[in-house]
Amino acid sequence: MIKRVRSVAQKSTILLKSEGLARFSKRATVFAYHQAFPHTKKKYYKDILIIDGCTLPHPSRYRVSHQIEQLKAGGLSAESVFYDRLNIDMLKYYRGFIFFRCPVTETVKDFIAQAKHYNKACFFDIDDLVIDQQYTDTIKFVQSMSESDKALYDDGVTRMRETLELCDYAITPTDTLQQELTKYIKDVSVNRNVASDEMVHYSLDALSTASRSPDKVVIGYFSGSITHNEDFDLVLPSIQRILGENKNVELKIAGILDIPPELMPYKGRVHTVGFVDWRTLPKEIASCDINLAPLTTSIFNEAKSENKWIEAALVKVVTAASDKGAFGTVIKNGKTGTLIADDEWYDKLSILISDKDMRTRIGLAAHNDVIEYHTTINTSYNLCNIVRERLTRNIAFVLPSTDISGGVNVALKHADILRRNGWDVTLIDAIEKSSLKRAQKQYDYRLELPGYNVITGCKTKTRAYFDTMVATLWSTVKDIKDYSNTSNRLYLVQNLETDFYPWGATAPKIMANATYNDTTGLRYVTISIWCKKWLKDRFGKDSRYASNGIDLVDYPYRERHFGGKIHILIEGDSRSEYKNTDEAFRIVEKLDPKKYEVSYLSYRREPKAWYRVDHFYSRIAPEEVGKVYAKCDILIKTSLLESFSYPPLEMMATGGVSVVVPNDGNVEYLRDGVNCLFYEQGNIDDGIAKVELLVNDIKLRASLVKNGLDTARKYQWSAMEDDIVGLYK
Repeated sequence: MIKRVRSVAQKSTILLKSEGLARFSKRATVFAYHQAFPHTKKKYYKDILIIDGCTLPHPSRYRVSHQIEQLKAGGLSAESVFYDRLNIDMLKYYRGFIFFRCPVTETVKDFIAQAKHYNKACFFDIDDLVIDQQYTDTIKFVQSMSESDKALYDDGVTRMRETLELCDYAITPTDTLQQELTKYIKDVSVNRNVASDEMVHYSLDALSTASRSPDKVVIGYFSGSITHNEDFDLVLPSIQRILGENKNVELKIAGILDIPPELMPYKGRVHTVGFVDWRTLPKEIASCDINLAPLTTSIFNEAKSENKWIEAALVKVVTAASDKGAFGTVIKNGKTGTLIADDEWYDKLSILISDKDMRTRIGLAAHNDVIEYHTTINTSYNLCNIVRERLTRNIAFVLPSTDISGGVNVALKHADILRRNGWDVTLIDAIEKSSLKRAQKQYDYRLELPGYNVITGCKTKTRAYFDTMVATLWSTVKDIKDYSNTSNRLYLVQNLETDFYPWGATAPKIMANATYNDTTGLRYVTISIWCKKWLKDRFGKDSRYASNGIDLVDYPYRERHFGGKIHILIEGDSRSEYKNTDEAFRIVEKLDPKKYEVSYLSYRREPKAWYRVDHFYSRIAPEEVGKVYAKCDILIKTSLLESFSYPPLEMMATGGVSVVVPNDGNVEYLRDGVNCLFYEQGNIDDGIAKVELLVNDIKLRASLVKNGLDTARKYQWSAMEDDIVGLYK
């Protein structure tokens, strides 16, 4: 708890300094409100989440805030969270994750493991070689730490490397960092530090008010941290000599730097400024004529980025930099800056001091170069391209509800198969807010589905790109057509939904039918040969087809002996006209209750008052359905409209037998007298006769059971997997 309080206090102090009192107060108010009323906070589904593990404002600004700006400018949605507020639930709301300077924690470890399970890309981002002691031990400041402080520092370095090695990819700002990081992770991309839109704005504002004395030359040194003391020591002899020889030269030191005693004789011309806010930094730099950027020789320093050059160039100040690392890569010597070897500082600084025209020319060229090639907006393509190329192909199945139903179960199976084949799969529950509230009052509505990433549409604003969106019922077609940020729109047709509604229903019947007459490029896929046929014959629509399947492990086989009471199962919605459930109960009401026991399975509706029901199963989990079938001997299935009727197949898998009304959908796999018995719809006596035939004819029953098992094995999902993946290619 104490650690948590300290972390919040530290982060709050940083935000207060970097954002100002007004912005910080607004953030704090919003945070406090949502902590008190978490259910009121609107969720967002976005492309990228950056997890910030750095407590220093300067690195976080460049590698978190600026990269978010790049991503947005490139058309990707993004936001950030501090690493100690990361939680597993966030996993389903983003396509990819960038961990910046993030030390490993149990949450981070679990999060990355789950992200990989769901095929979501994880990037590690780092702007310094603080990932291994072989690098950090070369820093003099680190060498001077106490034993306890260094142990704590080294632990952070080790934990940083652990996160790096858990990720799939890395992003870094310099070529040297890229080269070193490939020792730990194979795929490393360079996205250089660049200026944000606000940085350019504040710099241009500073330029408009900047005034430099024509009689003075001000050399500026803007120290980023205490680790730069040794860098300044590199130029100290040259600066000391220049100040001694040139009365018009002044030195301005800003940031964290111990002023060396060698400069005390010139204290009247040495001016110090404390660590300044980045918004006022441009004015401080603009007051100088030359910007110093020395670096001592070390692999750690060569990995550093060119931030100092960018910040000076924005206000047209020439940078004199060590010819090392990113400076040597980015600066065009003599054109956009001056590159200096360790033994050249006095000579090259003397030239810059004496040649005002050179300083002006180089400063202007550097400014133009930064505006064109080193700003978030103008470099957005590079980062977005790095990310897009590595994000997994993603797909969203839009469900009318996550409530249990045959159609939802099929969509879930397709989703699981695609995930196992490398897709990033999201399920969007499109239930309306009012319907959700009503459902939650009546029963335990399934907002989550174990093993799936589910977002609730009425509670979530979607801002991410989807490669493919799939409607799974006519009412969800509008959802995918209204969403613009997708490339492929598919409609998974599982039935002729027009006929779900009786004549006179008007609006829903008409709207359902309209979804098969789309002219906007919607593509149709289906799970039934019958659906494929009527889509073409009735609506002129070509479609891809992959059969439904079954997981035999969920439908355990049980040998039946038909001794004692016979257990009959009836499945179907009692209020749905096309399910024709009443007819099944008309059959069983004429069967001897001493000989026959009736179980009723309905996902939504209660049995009607006149139904004869001994055991009622409602809203049971899909993985429990097989146990219900295994308890029963005979299934009576009376639906008039089915695209692919699951219940007979499920009964076959468990070793039971079925009496079925044939329809255009179920005849795809049902054969009368081979793996089931058909009876004439509406002929109650025929239905009764078929039930009694099954009970009395042992040889027929054995044949139906054997052939039924063969049929079930033929329709296992594993045999359909390639075809299902092919539907969505």
